[in-house]
Amino acid sequence: MNLSENFKRIAVSFAAIPVIILASYFGGYYFLTFVLFISIAAYYEFVSFCKKKAINANLWLASFIILVLIINQFRHFIDVYTIIIISSLLLLIFELFRNKGSAILNLGAAYLGIFYIGLFSTALLGLREFYPNVDELYVRGGYLVISILASIWLGDSAAYYGGTAIGRHKLFPRVSPNKSWEGAIFGFIFSIGAMILARLIVLDFLSWNNIIVIGIIIGIVGQVGDLIESLLKRDAGVKDSSAIIPGHGGVFDRFDSLLFVAPAVWFYLRYFG
Repeated sequence: MNLSENFKRIAVSFAAIPVIILASYFGGYYFLTFVLFISIAAYYEFVSFCKKKAINANLWLASFIILVLIINQFRHFIDVYTIIIISSLLLLIFELFRNKGSAILNLGAAYLGIFYIGLFSTALLGLREFYPNVDELYVRGGYLVISILASIWLGDSAAYYGGTAIGRHKLFPRVSPNKSWEGAIFGFIFSIGAMILARLIVLDFLSWNNIIVIGIIIGIVGQVGDLIESLLKRDAGVKDSSAIIPGHGGVFDRFDSLLFVAPAVWFYLRYFG
């Protein structure tokens, strides 16, 4: 990465990170807007690079389904099963009249985007709304999300710089030839370290066992999420999901790890934590 790209990356981070932290802290409609933005933008980018494979996933209907799933997670006006049934009927009927290449590939990509990006985004919102909006309990969800974001970002940076400095053994060359086992280990350690630091500062309401487990989840699942998105991009023959964020690529690129981590942490806290 050249000096100009590094400058863009740092400048965008300084501008965006405070906004994301504030949205996470205050929650409610602020965080809902943030989740809607990253999910719809990521799905748009996903549809865009699917076109490189001559796949024309339904953009507008699937985006609307994702929007309904996320808003429903926020307000719970209908059960998810009903949304999925109605959505499936609509997708199939619309595809009947679209006549844009392979119906099987189009539907498969649309369903993948809805489940991968849409449902995983509802888990992110679920983490922020994990604690009830009562007195000082609600802000705990904000602290949790901010800590997870910090752990992902710190782990990602450690993996990049550690791998660049001492990386020798390729992690997954078929998918991401620049990633190394050494970098992955750096990222894993720093992700856990970030959660330990968060426990000392704001997450005192979580036990040390929960903190370590969440750190391990982030350190492993976050890197898997990054590899999954790399797999899809490599298949489509694109380097970045888009160029919407200077120095960072696309929204999907920036939040691929978070989309994978959120359901894993939510599932752990919901059933084990």
